[in-house]
Order: sequence, then structure tokens, then C-alpha cells
Amino acid sequence: MRSAVISDLHLGTRLDSDVLRRPEARARLFEALSEADQVVLLGDLLELRQRPVAEVLDIAAPFLAELGRFLDGRPVVIVPGNHDHQLAGGLLERRRVRGEMAQLGLEERSAADGSEPLSTVAELMGGANLTLSYPGLWLRPDVYATHGHYLDAHLTVPRIECLAVSVVRRLVGPGPHGGRQPADYERLLGPVYGLAYELAQAASARGAMAATDLNLRVWRRIDAGKGAGAMLLGGVAVPAAVGALNAFGLGPFRARLTGEELRRAGLEAMGRVIGNLGVEAGHVIFGHTHRPGPLGGEAGFELPGGGRLTNTGSWIHNPAFGDATLENPYHPGVVVFVDEEGPPRIERVLSPRDLGPAP
Repeated sequence: MRSAVISDLHLGTRLDSDVLRRPEARARLFEALSEADQVVLLGDLLELRQRPVAEVLDIAAPFLAELGRFLDGRPVVIVPGNHDHQLAGGLLERRRVRGEMAQLGLEERSAADGSEPLSTVAELMGGANLTLSYPGLWLRPDVYATHGHYLDAHLTVPRIECLAVSVVRRLVGPGPHGGRQPADYERLLGPVYGLAYELAQAASARGAMAATDLNLRVWRRIDAGKGAGAMLLGGVAVPAAVGALNAFGLGPFRARLTGEELRRAGLEAMGRVIGNLGVEAGHVIFGHTHRPGPLGGEAGFELPGGGRLTNTGSWIHNPAFGDATLENPYHPGVVVFVDEEGPPRIERVLSPRDLGPAP
């Protein structure tokens, strides 16, 4: 079986950066998927943090309907991430009601059984052969795939979400399993995801975008190449601000804010997640960081216990993450193929000319 894995579509973003709103981008994707036996949507299919869910589903409807028709009965698996965590809400709540949350494993399958908003996604896809798997799934005995959002519990770059996780950790204390089970990660991350979702349902457009705008402002400064000593955030020198966060027990964070540090820290944190969860796989596929790889022999994707990481990149384009060139490591439009044997294969589907103005 050939599986095609894509992640981080973020359909419905207020920034209009979700490129699969564009018919030409959808055509390129479907061409790439033509020989796939199964399609895996590996997290952040929907952007549920910037708009009310009804608006997001309305925006996502054309793509979801077209994907359902294109697959024509071929299996599609949704693996929720942090921006569409609510798609796993029914599965997780059933475990909580039964007192079985601690038994959540590496792969739990569920049909679109009436829980929302998953059932509406299934309806928009026209009754596609759809299942949900969370927090990941095995594509082969040696290939495991997960969105990668658990890495935010270990990331040493002080992103907004990581700061929120640190606050929750102070409030709820250490997990009963030493932070090494999916339930431990859900205990830390679930409250952050729930708050972000509820704020998007209640907030004005301006309020819903506040955290996103802050993250983008920080990224623009990182992308500009300014050193940490000279870079300012809200008028406060970054090293001093990071030192204060660490002193309050919200770290450990590092003051070096560069694109390369973000890449290194993300890979290191993902390796820690895989080690904690006890995933024994020759290959682990993840998304979340929006930077595909390894590309061109890049180092750093090796797992400490053996095995190798593969990142699926994203299907969003925002100028804050660099120009629309193939040299930009954040250039969108990547599919990762997993065949019956051999390593996962990265295919870059979109060219810069596919990133014209949204319709």
C-alpha cells in the first residue's frame, strides 16, 4: 500500500495563507495523489483558532468536497493536531467518561460517529472512507506518523503556546506517568488547545488574531537575522526576558532566537517525545513545525535511539516565513510518500507560480 501524507493545511486561516483554497494548488495536489492507495491528513487540517468553527467549515467545504470525490472510496485518515484538536474530542471524551484516559495508546482509531466537528467534515467529504486516528498511526511496522504537537511540551524556544504549556505545568503538576504517556501530554496540552478554541468562538476578528500576530512579529525579527543580543520584543531585550521566564520556573528556554535554533530545538524536542512514548520505529513522520525535511542531505533528523525523522512541511504560505522560492525551507506544498518498503520519500508539489493571489 502506498500512503500519501500531508499536514498543516490550516484551512480557514484569517491570513488567507492556506494555499489549497486555490484551484491550481488543489490540482497539483490531486495530481500527486493520483497513485496513492491511502491519504493521511496529519494534523492541522482546519484552522480552529482564528475563526468560529462554522466559518472555518464553510471555507474548507470546497476542498473537502473535491478531495472526497477525487479519492472515490480510497481510505483517508485524519490525525488531529493542535489547531484542530477538537476533531479528536469525541474519542478523548469517551475515554474520560469511561475512566480510561490513562490507557490512550499510540494509535486509537475511530469512525466519524456523530461527534462534532468530525462528523461535519465527513459529511462535507461526501461519505468518504474516513477514519480518525489519534495521537498517531502506524503506516508500516517500522513507520509511525503523528502531527508532532507534543513537542511543544519540550521546546526551548519561548513561543506563545510553549509559554502557555509551562503555565499549565505549574498549575497541574507532574503527570502520574512521569510525562511519558500520551495521557500525560494531553493533560498539559489539552487545556491550552481548549482555551484557544473557545476564544476563537467568542472573540472578535481582532482578538482572535492577537496571538497569531505576535508570533508573526517575532518570526519577522528572527527571519531578519538579528542577533539575540540586539533583538527586542516589546522593548525588552530577549536575553533578559528569557532569563525572567526561566527565573519564574516557566523554562528552560534559550535566548538564541534564530531560524536555525528553531529548527534544531524542534527536532530535539520531537526526539524527546519519541523517546518518552517508547516509539520503536525506523522512521517517524511528523509536521507541526512547517519546515519539511530532511532536504538535500540535511543533518539533525536522526533520532537518539536510532531511526530517522521526516517532516511533512505545510500547505500555507505567508511572507513572514520568507519569499515564494524553492530555496526557502518553508516553501509550502509537500507530500510524503510511504511505500511498502524503503524510507519515506519527500515530494515538493507546488512551484512559486502556484502561489498567486487567493481567489
